[in-house]
Amino acid sequence: MISSILHYEFLQNAFLSGIIIGIIAPLLGVFIVVRRLSLIADALSHVTLAGIAGSLYLSQTFTGLALLNPLYLGIVASVSGSVLIERLRRLYKHYEELAIPIIMSGGIGISAIFISLAKGFSTDLFSYLFGSVSAVSRQDLFIVVAIAVLVLAFIYLFYKELFVLSFDDEYAKASGLPAKWIHLLFMIITALVIAASMRIVGILLVSSLMTLPVAASIRIAKGFKQAILYAIVFGEAAVIAGLVSAFYLDLAPGGTIVVISILILLVVIIGKKISMSVRA
Repeated sequence: MISSILHYEFLQNAFLSGIIIGIIAPLLGVFIVVRRLSLIADALSHVTLAGIAGSLYLSQTFTGLALLNPLYLGIVASVSGSVLIERLRRLYKHYEELAIPIIMSGGIGISAIFISLAKGFSTDLFSYLFGSVSAVSRQDLFIVVAIAVLVLAFIYLFYKELFVLSFDDEYAKASGLPAKWIHLLFMIITALVIAASMRIVGILLVSSLMTLPVAASIRIAKGFKQAILYAIVFGEAAVIAGLVSAFYLDLAPGGTIVVISILILLVVIIGKKISMSVRA
């Protein structure tokens, strides 16, 4: 089934991008969930939407920018949002959670302004909101590959530091780790992954791919590395099944990927309860 689909170049782009995203999104998602930062993915996705909407508006207003890939401005907006969140978290030391709704509200507000200036929703913007199988270009694929290389290199170089920061932030600071800079880099990498994932999953649903596979994996994993492995397996299963379903049923891939992720989570939860009942 999949081999017949991949005769088309745009589907090759979508599936290759999806497979890569199915690895890097749950991989970062494990660290995000453990650190209780799940809502940051939502905040950055809304900031990314502002960048995308702004880029689409500029391409309508200035003919010289018509060929500009909206993904570039989306990446800039997402990275800027991640830096602003860190600045606000340090500004409100005793109310760090305030940074997330502030940035999320700003992203939604700016998005609404650009969407209204651009005379409402266009087909391009809809594909960014909920993902599209046919909208992934070869250029988008190259961007996803480049971001994936950065993510894997970052995790490889700073795995021990991220592990310590995830479970004991105070100990990490006391032991002399540059916690502030590592966390800032982590936020920037997360922003890049969110921007790269929006073509497949959609801006409004991308945070689900970073949390739902992790939610399933931590129910059955017996260690941190095992949780990462299971999260990637569940993420890949959801992405591949979601893309195939979206193509044959003519649905938004983001919705099918999220629904399949939820079904995987339910199967894991029910299976865990049955296993515990049998053992009891």
